[in-house]
Amino acid sequence: MEASKTSHRHFVIFKPYGYLSQFTSNDSKQQSKKFLGSLADFPVGIMAIGRLDEKSEGLLLLTTDGKMSAHINSQKVEKEYYAQVDGAISWEAIQKLKTGVKISVEGTTYNTKPCKAFELEAIPELPNRGKKIRDNRHGPTSWVSITLKEGKFRQVRKMTSAVGFPTLRLVRVRVGDIHINNMQAGDVVEVLELGLGRVKS
Repeated sequence: MEASKTSHRHFVIFKPYGYLSQFTSNDSKQQSKKFLGSLADFPVGIMAIGRLDEKSEGLLLLTTDGKMSAHINSQKVEKEYYAQVDGAISWEAIQKLKTGVKISVEGTTYNTKPCKAFELEAIPELPNRGKKIRDNRHGPTSWVSITLKEGKFRQVRKMTSAVGFPTLRLVRVRVGDIHINNMQAGDVVEVLELGLGRVKS
C-alpha cells in the first residue's frame, strides 16, 4: 500500500534568541540574520505555527499541515509566556494585564482581551540567553507569566510596557498542552502528531 500523500511532519523546537521565525530569506538586508533552517534539515513545506520575534525565545511548533497551523493560531489554543520585566512589578499592573490594556497594532489602538497573568514566585529555570540581560545593579527585575489566546505582533512586550514594566526577556513556555519542559535553546524534536495542543512523540 502506498504511503498517504497527505501525511505531514511536525516538530517542536526551542527557538534561540537572535533567530528569525523563518527558514531562509531572499532579502539581501537579512543575509546576516540567523534562520530556523540552520537548526535542522527540515522538509519542504515546513512552516512555523505563529512566530516569535528575533529577540524572543522558546517554544515554537513547526508543521507541514496548514490546517493544523490555522487551528493552533486560532483564538482557541492558549500560549503561555514568561516575561522578565524591568522593575518590581506591582499588583495593580498585574490586574491591568489580566483585564486588558490598550496597545498599538499597525498604527491602530487595540484593547487586549482578558488573560491570565501572575508574578512568578521564583526565577524560572531556563537556558542562558545568547545575549546577557542587564544585572541587578541597574535595579530589580520581576518574572511574570502571561497566558493569551490571541497573538498580535509583539503583544506581550507591548502589554508589559503599557503597564509601566518593559520586557527584558521573553520566553514562550507552552502552547496548549505542549510545554517546553527541559528543552535547551536550539533543540529540535520531531513528533508524530500535533492535535488540539497535544503531542504524540
